[in-house]
Amino acid sequence: MTSVSVAKVGQMGFIMATLYQNKGHWLLTVHHKGRRLTKSLGTKDKKVAKQLKPYVESELLLELTGLKKATSQVAFPVLTDKFLKADKKRAKKTQELYEYVLRTYNSGKPLPLNPNSRAIFVRTINACWNWGLKQGLVSEAHKLNDDTKGEPRQRVFTKPELDLMFKKVGNGHFNAFVRFAYFTGARSGEIRNIQPENITDGSLIVFGKTGRRIIKISTQASTIITNQSPLWSYSKDYVCHHFKKEVRRLKIKDARFHDLRRTFGLNLIKQGMSIYKVSKLLGHKSVRTTEQHYAPLLTSEIEDFEL
Repeated sequence: MTSVSVAKVGQMGFIMATLYQNKGHWLLTVHHKGRRLTKSLGTKDKKVAKQLKPYVESELLLELTGLKKATSQVAFPVLTDKFLKADKKRAKKTQELYEYVLRTYNSGKPLPLNPNSRAIFVRTINACWNWGLKQGLVSEAHKLNDDTKGEPRQRVFTKPELDLMFKKVGNGHFNAFVRFAYFTGARSGEIRNIQPENITDGSLIVFGKTGRRIIKISTQASTIITNQSPLWSYSKDYVCHHFKKEVRRLKIKDARFHDLRRTFGLNLIKQGMSIYKVSKLLGHKSVRTTEQHYAPLLTSEIEDFEL
């Protein structure tokens, strides 16, 4: 991102105008007495942006000082339409989620009751308002003051459920994938397309959610991968949908593929492994992340006591 900043001091006090580029387009931000406004200049040409700068700067300054009301305040349905078309590089799944949430919200339907779904709606709607402010399409954002995190999922599998899955889920190829995921605690995205050259000395080098990391291949996981040829080449959708189809067939309720990873971590802690080691095996950035995930689960494991 390229930026050009200008500072001024006059009768109106300290003013700073910043001209910068974001995703190819030039924008201008004006700061005055702790407030700021941003507006898109509607061009990718730096020369044109510099020519427009003094005019847009004056307009934004008048708005900041209250001498002129905002010139644009598009309706939220119009804003969402522009927001959905703005980023051509947005991931397909993210785009589909944004479209569903914003069109559902604009239809007048209430927010979902489920805490996690509701949090997704709130985050998406507020992101749209923030984008509108940054682009200068609205002067006031009517963001939702609601939970944006939701409730952490706490589903783990029981031993009978694990045994049933390991015996009955899918064909041999997919079944081996499910077992390998559990015995390594790996994320689906880290092992869907394993390359043989990434396996060395009892470890697997992967590139996933947190970047490059090393997965420990346990004895049980090693047996699976040794007997598995060729290695897996699955899409995210295939793993998600096929796993759900199989667990429904086995009458295992409320099951997701990622629950294998959560169960892996919990079972290691219950067997006495330190949370520090479990954190490393899971590839968490810090032990605190591991504690936050597993503290609620471990509370139910505390034996009865008297004071």
